[in-house]
Amino acid sequence: MAEKKGEMTVEEAGRKGGHKGGEKVKEKYGPEFYSKIGHKGGQKVKELIEKGKEEER
Repeated sequence: MAEKKGEMTVEEAGRKGGHKGGEKVKEKYGPEFYSKIGHKGGQKVKELIEKGKEEER
């Protein structure tokens, strides 16, 4: 492949980055953070489902 110095593919960047981002967030906020996000997401999905059902009627 003919690449310019300093450039990399998305695949290469993903391999290089690994899972560091998630680990840093986990260290900073702890597991409770993920529980809160999951709960918020679940509530939003529930709300959207109910809204969709009301629009069908």
